[in-house]
Formats: sequence, structure tokens, C-alpha cells
Amino acid sequence: MDHKAVQQKWQKAWEDEKIFEVKESKTKNKFYVLEMYPYPSGSGLHMGHAKNYTLGDASARFKRMQGYNVLYPMGYDSFGLPAENAAIKDNTHPRAYTEKSIANFIRQQKELGLSYDWSRTLASHRPDYYRWDQWIFLELYKKGLAYKKTAIVNWCSTCQTVLANEQVVNGACWRHEDTPIDNKELNQWFIKITAYADQLLSGLEKLDWPEDIKQMQKNWIGKSNGVDIHFALEGIDTLLPAYTTRCDTIYSVTFLCIAPEHPLAIELSKGTSHEAEVRQAIEQSRKQSLIERTTETGQDKIGAFTGKYAINPVNGERLPIYVANFVLMYGTGIVMADAHDQRDFEFARKYNIPLKFVISDDGSPINPEKASCAFLSDGVLFDSGDWTGMHNRQALPEMAEWIEKNGWGKQTVNYKLRDWLISRQRYWGCPIPMVYCDSCGIVSVPEKELPVLLPEDVTFGSGNPLATNRNFVETSCPSCKKPARRETDTMDTFMDSSWYFLRYCDPHNDKKPFAKAKVDYWLPIDHYIGGKEHATGHLIYSRFITKFLKDLGMHSIDEPAKRLFNQGMLHKDGVVMSKSKGHYVLPEEVSEKYGIDTARFYLFFVAGPEKDMEWSDQGIEGAFRFMKKFTEFLPETFTSKTDPKEESVRNKTIRDVTSYYESSTFNKALIELASFTDFLRNKGSFSKKSAETLILLMSPITPHISEELWEKIGKKPFCSLAKWPTFDETKIKPELEAEDDFAEKVRQDMLTLNTLIKFKPKSHTLIISAAWKYDFYKKLKEELAKTRDMKTLITSCMVKGHESEIAPLVAAVLKDPSRLPDFILSQATEKKALNTLLPKLEKEFDSHITITFAEQSQDKKAANAMPGKVAIVAHE
Repeated sequence: MDHKAVQQKWQKAWEDEKIFEVKESKTKNKFYVLEMYPYPSGSGLHMGHAKNYTLGDASARFKRMQGYNVLYPMGYDSFGLPAENAAIKDNTHPRAYTEKSIANFIRQQKELGLSYDWSRTLASHRPDYYRWDQWIFLELYKKGLAYKKTAIVNWCSTCQTVLANEQVVNGACWRHEDTPIDNKELNQWFIKITAYADQLLSGLEKLDWPEDIKQMQKNWIGKSNGVDIHFALEGIDTLLPAYTTRCDTIYSVTFLCIAPEHPLAIELSKGTSHEAEVRQAIEQSRKQSLIERTTETGQDKIGAFTGKYAINPVNGERLPIYVANFVLMYGTGIVMADAHDQRDFEFARKYNIPLKFVISDDGSPINPEKASCAFLSDGVLFDSGDWTGMHNRQALPEMAEWIEKNGWGKQTVNYKLRDWLISRQRYWGCPIPMVYCDSCGIVSVPEKELPVLLPEDVTFGSGNPLATNRNFVETSCPSCKKPARRETDTMDTFMDSSWYFLRYCDPHNDKKPFAKAKVDYWLPIDHYIGGKEHATGHLIYSRFITKFLKDLGMHSIDEPAKRLFNQGMLHKDGVVMSKSKGHYVLPEEVSEKYGIDTARFYLFFVAGPEKDMEWSDQGIEGAFRFMKKFTEFLPETFTSKTDPKEESVRNKTIRDVTSYYESSTFNKALIELASFTDFLRNKGSFSKKSAETLILLMSPITPHISEELWEKIGKKPFCSLAKWPTFDETKIKPELEAEDDFAEKVRQDMLTLNTLIKFKPKSHTLIISAAWKYDFYKKLKEELAKTRDMKTLITSCMVKGHESEIAPLVAAVLKDPSRLPDFILSQATEKKALNTLLPKLEKEFDSHITITFAEQSQDKKAANAMPGKVAIVAHE
């Protein structure tokens, strides 16, 4: 078969007939399959990308054949700094560079045979899309959820732009792992995602997502119940609220720590002899990454005494206040410090601050002078007023109520989640639709003037590129019409990808982002495919924007994706495939040599799609050998009737493959299909129904060859739109397949024996197990489902007259469960199966073979014969 010609033929036919384009339907159930919004890299696709896309395609094709109305779209996350930098390097405009990259992506994706509805294609950089980014931003602004403030932000010196907290990984830029993040103070736009923290947290319980992804989101949101304890600033009528989840340690507090970013950090030391030291500590802290700041090792603890003291409200003790790098602006940005936190402990040791303990294993006092580390365990309180002698966890809620009742603090809930910083100092992004007027302040661009278009002409390399275009910057105030200035920051590209899946439902709507009825029909996404690296970025933002737009009445969906699937990574030479690192295989190369269906088969066959896998040249050759079998499996003529064994194998294959497809365990499905292919080929002649079944079941993985074979057997119009086969459980006869399995096992055992003996046998005797063992094995199988207690099994399975044999047999099966066949045949059925196979065995082994029962044999080996395993005697 000419794979290239077959691929081109069917890809053209699918496109010409537009068979994958869909509309809403009142008569069909919908199914929405989606891969995460891809960035159209100028370097194009490699086989690692192909694995991801064919995973979605196989799911879409399967559900389509099951009768679902399948939405399977594709678009491109085409804004962003990589395209801007690549365009500058190529001395071309980012728009031209991006359009060229998208065209190349589409070509490669079509060559993979992906069944996208191409009529719905999106691209973030096109005005008909980013117009609605701007519209959503204005709606957030109207609701008080978009705001501008001066804040310490994460700055990547390589990107020359700020990053949201979610884009800082291990203290470095998410795109540049070798670039530590700097801290800068800038006036930036934020989205108040924290207003939805509780909804984002509670909504996780409804989702069929990997547990580790849900846990990562829970940790990122970081909800905690605690107390804001009010420490009075000595000599001044000011209270310093310190948030803690451990008010049970209030009696052990010996100092307070304040975050370097806190507005009071410098203010407290002003006019004191400590001011210079505090400013230096703040500056040093700002240069550190989050990892450096939160490490527990004392050498990285940076701080300074502010010169001020606070008063502990519960005992009146005087507490020095320190600026400390390990304190973040979480909660109030001020923490109480004691000997029950390791970071506090290390900081205190470095700066010679006294420490106190109030918890120990049994309530006995701990000498802080002799302690080498913090006491972090739960235990019994001491030196803690009325709570002395109580377990700290029992005392904790009572102490929280006591502090609140006395007016020393307030019980509260805090979140680690910070508001979403969306300002970016780069050109290739969505303009923020705001202007600055000296008279009116910050003013939104009227909706009728959207989109605010990116100008074509900017200068790169001298600060924010948009600020270099005077025609863009200089505008008039929408309110007073006086001269004004446009915002020159662009939006974080995560804004583009936070709602694209909604736009797919109604991609050509020029009146609003989408029609409510269309989104309510298609959403939520039924099968969402993407990597774990998006757990605390895209997946948080998309959930937030979905909930916000629901609150606007735009749709009725709580969560964007019902099921999330994290695909494994494809490796080459031990590392993840990457063009930039030189470890990759191109789809075009594989297609040219083997056909793209072979590549698709290989990507699914080697491992479960959630597992990482190593590309293997030997593996793709093996896949090609199988594909040759599949393309040539059709007989010259079909039988008019189907025998019971063929019926059983076919129905079992349909049942199992359907189940595997439903759970995305495609590797197991292909093992079944390879077995079914071999079964039909070995049979020689079989029914047309079996041929149709195999072609249909292979179609989601190998669509081009399946279409060709479908046409070859006279079926029309498209295999891709044919009905998925159904199975009849009553026609599945395990004993029929068990006969073949048994006969093959005997053959394999004979091969093994002949390699071990030192002579060529002239004859063999096959001794079938004694009849009583079949009933014993069946009984043992039943009892093993209830217990694995040897004594109980021996008692319940005892056979009169064979008492001495039962215990060793039970022990052997307990030690090696494989001794027990999956399906236990009868003695007579095993004899029949061997008689059927006898001519082939005698020819293969060039030996006269005698078949007998253990009861009729005088050979000692007869005792070794068991159900499913004959005893074999070789004769010289």
C-alpha cells in the first residue's frame, strides 16, 4: 500500500466533504474534546507534539463513531514574548512571523490526520479575538476586579518584563530557568482573582482531574484558618496585626518579623540608628528569589532590627520588631516568631534573639539554651497560663476564642493566592484598553471603540515598545476629550488562554464573545488534554474567568473542563524531545518512511498515554511490521457464516477495546487489536462482519488505512463516520478462547523441554491431569475470592481420597497464583483441544505424540499434570 498516496487521498476527502465540521444538535449528545491552546512555535512540530494531538484525535474519532456530536477545534496561543524575540532575531515583524508559524503548524497537523473542525480556528493575535480579551478586561474593571497599584513585582531581566507569581518556578522565570527573578517596584494592572478563592477551592471537588493537579491548586490557593493577633506598637497608638495559624504558641513569642515589602518596613526604622541597616536588608531581600527567601537554612536569613518594639497582648512582654526576608506579604505581612518554627529559630540564632518553648512531648520545660532546633511536633503546653498541661491541639481553638473575646485579635481566613498581575512591558500582546487623562485620571476605552489595535510600527530595544509609537500613545480622553495617553503595557498571554475554549463554541460572533446558548450546549469540556505544568497557571485562570463570565450571565457553566488528562512526555536519547536542544524526530520523516498511521500506532502502543516514553527506532520498525499485517489482513473471500469461536473473539474484542478507549488506555486496546488481527490472519477465512469490526476498531488510531480498507470491502461513505460496533455478551464464550490458549501453552512447553534435553525426541507423551483436580481447582478458585488463609482453603477444598495432596497444591497456588488458569477447562475439553492440534504438533516437532490421562499413565510425571498444564515426557 502506498501510504503517502492513501494519506493525501483521505485527508483531501475529509477536507472537501467537511465531515468534521459540527453544529449544535437537539437530537445528539455532545462531546467536547480539546488539547490545551498551543503556542505556534516557528520551529514547528516534532513527534512529542504529535503524541499529544493524536491522543485528542483518537478520543474525538472514537466518540464521533459512538454517535456523539463531537466538537474538536484547534487554535493558536499566538501572542507572547517568544514570537516577539524570534521576529526581532529574524528581522521580521511579529505578525508576519506568527502567521507563517501558524500556517506551518496547520500543514503539519493536517498531515497527522487530525480530525479538527478547521472552520472554528482561532488565533490570539488577530483583532477579532483580542477585541474580546479587551471586552472581558473592561467588564472586570467595571466590577472592581481589575485595578492598578504600585507593588513589588517579579522581573525577568531576560524577558525584560514582569511575571505573575504563577510564572515564577523555583525562583526563576518559567521560560528562562537560568534567569533568577529580580524584585522591582512598578505600577501595574492586577486582576482580583482572590475574590474567587473560595469558589476556586470548593469547585475542585466536582472535577474528574488527577488528584495531584487538584492538590497543587489547593496548595496554591492555600486557604488557612487562623487569628490576626493585634500587637500594640510601643509608645504609639498603632496596632500591628500578625496573622498566625498557631495561636497556641502565643506565650512563646519573643520577637515579631515584618516582610521587606510591607509599607511599615522602612517607616518603623525612620529616624533611628537602625534605618540604614533596615534599608540594606530590604534591598538584599528584593534581589533574592522566593526560594532563597523561604529556605530554612540560617545562612540565607537576612534581616535587621527596626529599632521598635511591640507588646504581646496576652502577657505584656516587650517584643523587638525585625525586618526578615523569609516573611512574605501573605496574611498581614507580619508574623510572630518563636521556638516552634524552624525559620524563626534559625533567624533568632543568627541575630542573637532569645527564644522560648511552650510545647514539649510531655509538658516538661525545654531549655532554649540547649536546644539545637525548633520543636515542631504537637505535644503538651507548659508556661501557657490556663492552658498549661493541655494538649496544644485541644487548646488551640479555645485560645483563638479567648484572644478574640478579649479584643486582642480576630479569627480570620487567609489565602496564599495573590491577585493576578497581567501587565507586560512588551509589544506582542493584547493592548490594555485604558487611557490616562490629567483631568479624569484612569479612563476605560468605550466598548464601541474596541478593539484597541496594536500599531504596526514600534521600536524594539529601548524600553516598552508600545511607548515608542506616538500615534498610538497620544489620544483623547473618552470622558473630557482632552489630550490623554494610552496604556502601553500589554496583557499577560494567560488572559488569551483563559477563555479561548468558550470562543470555539461561537468563533465568528462579531456582536459578543459568544452566544450563551452555544456555550451552554458545548461546555464543559468533556476531555481536556494538557501537561501538569499548567496546574497553577492556565488551569487556575481559566476556571476563574469561566466563573466570572457565568456571574455576568454570559453562560451557565461552573467549571470549564469536566475531565482533565495529563499526557506523558516523549523522550529521545533520555531527554524530553525538544528542537532547541537537538533531541527530536520529525513527523514528516516518519511519515515518509513508514506512513503517519504507523507513527500514530507506535505512539499509542508502547505505553499508556499518561506515561513518559522513549522513542525507539526498533519500536517504530515493529509497529511498521504490524501495520503491514493490518493492511494485508483481508482474505480473498469472506465466509458466509461465522463460527462460534470467531463470534466469541469478535464480541470480546469489541467489549474490551471499547472499554479501553473509554478510559484512554489506548495501549491495551491496541494489544487486543493486534491479537484479533493475528487471530483472523491465522484463521485464513472469516466473515465480512469480523473484517468490518477490526477496521472500525482500528480507525481512531489508524484513520487513513482504515478508510482505505473500508472502501476496499465496499463500504461507504466514510469509516470515520461509521457506527461504532456493539457487542453481545451472550456470544462471548471464554472456554473457546481458553482451548486455544491451553493448546498454545502445551506447544510452548514442548519447545522449552526440547531446548533443555540433550537428545532429539522420536516421540512424546502428553499426560492430561487427573479428573478430580479440575473440580478441586474450580473450588479453590471460588474460595480464593473469599480468603487467602491456607488452613481455611485446605478445609473447604478437601477431596476425599486425596487428603495428602491438597495441602501442597494449595500452598503452591498461594505462592504462585499463575498456576491457576484464568479459565478452567474440563479434562475432556483439554483432550479435544490437543487432538485438534495434534497434526500440527507432530509436523512441527517431527515426533509421534501420544495423548493420555494421568489415571491411565504409569509414568511418575503424571502426578505433575494439572488443569491447564500437561505433563510432557520425551522419548529417545
